[in-house]
Amino acid sequence: MAVFEVKQGSSPVILAFPHTGTEIPADISQRLNDNGRLLADADWHIHDLYAGLLANATTVRATFHRYVIDANRDPDGVSLYPGQNTTGLVPSTDFDGVPIWKDGEEPTEADIAARLADFHAPYHAALLAEIERVKAIHGVAVLYDCHSIRSDIPFLFEGILPDFNIGTDGGKTCDVAIQNAAVDVALNANGYTSILNGRFKGGWTTRHYGKPETGVHAIQMELAQSTHLATEAPPFAYDTAKAERLRPYLKTILQRIEETALGLTH
Repeated sequence: MAVFEVKQGSSPVILAFPHTGTEIPADISQRLNDNGRLLADADWHIHDLYAGLLANATTVRATFHRYVIDANRDPDGVSLYPGQNTTGLVPSTDFDGVPIWKDGEEPTEADIAARLADFHAPYHAALLAEIERVKAIHGVAVLYDCHSIRSDIPFLFEGILPDFNIGTDGGKTCDVAIQNAAVDVALNANGYTSILNGRFKGGWTTRHYGKPETGVHAIQMELAQSTHLATEAPPFAYDTAKAERLRPYLKTILQRIEETALGLTH
């Protein structure tokens, strides 16, 4: 299987999709239990939601499911949110804390090392190559990391998640003007709620690549799945009417980020 898909563009904006993949090699799939085989924790249809919103944007998409290995986790296994429930580099449970592997079939340290080499590393090599290519063109690159999650997951957070969850690790991963470009649109999105650096402050991808002092900026957008799915449960069907209401706001966010990024180079 191809580990990633890349579509090159000329914009300073790169859209990354680490969690939309649903492919699992047969030898790994057979080790999942019935719950794991539901693949419930994918970012369902997020690459479809963003399709065509910024015509010249580069896209880098992982094709493998996060149960193989999570492309948005530290390869050293360090927790993104110490002291809080989360899932690891190779998850042992789903987002509800329920085991996903058959008894005795849980991934070993050797399995994890192999998956780092075969999946995680190639995806990030592709992403880094595009960041460097885009930065060489513009002198600046903006990594916009695209995510979604169920709006109600008691195991991970209390209450109902806002619709737009913007993460910049407390403002560390991008210029404040790029952060504000996203925040301003989200705050004024009619009928939607939003938060900056709430429960989701940006995953490993955002924190690893976002180094504004070098001209590489990163921002994570975690959307509540209720904004674009018919239901937040299997079969996770795409709701076109919901999506078409949301897409103009996402388009404006991307356009303003692009304009802001180009302004930083002048």
